[in-house]
Amino acid sequence: MFKYTSRRNKFKKKEGFKIGKKEKTLINNSIRADKVLLIDHEGNKRGIMDKNAAMAIAQQNNLDLVQIAVTEDHPICKILDFGKYLYQKQKKLKKNKKNQHIIHVKEIRLRLNTGEHDLITKLNKAKKFLQEGNKIKFSIMFRGREITRKDSAVEILEQVAQSFSEISIIDKKPSLEGRKMFLILSPN
Repeated sequence: MFKYTSRRNKFKKKEGFKIGKKEKTLINNSIRADKVLLIDHEGNKRGIMDKNAAMAIAQQNNLDLVQIAVTEDHPICKILDFGKYLYQKQKKLKKNKKNQHIIHVKEIRLRLNTGEHDLITKLNKAKKFLQEGNKIKFSIMFRGREITRKDSAVEILEQVAQSFSEISIIDKKPSLEGRKMFLILSPN
């Protein structure tokens, strides 16, 4: 926990400890406020008191005075074991990160002349993506004079939407943007 400052004074102690990417937890002497709102190690609210008195109570119990939250008037400080607090906080962050699911938009490209077997294969792959919880974007690209056959592209995309009607919701109906027609489905 050292920070390089200059050649003469090579290392200088940091005042706080980083838990996440941005959060800095202040403990004991690094708390800058004169008066703090104290919560003791049993969870009882002790009220507003001098920082030195709060530190004395913490030292009697062989624990640390940790700043939990910063308010306008007085910071909220709690008496607890700082090592245990850091461990629980990091464990909580890992659990939250583990439980979070990022939804990706998977694109499946079709053509007006895509064969029936190829279409079935692509639809099976799309079904797998939907079951994983991802959105699907079906796109049909027009080349050359194929742009005159927009109605057949709409028909293909509507058939695709109909085949997934049980396990998905239509986010965006078939629409033309430039030389591509899109259909976006999301899982139920």
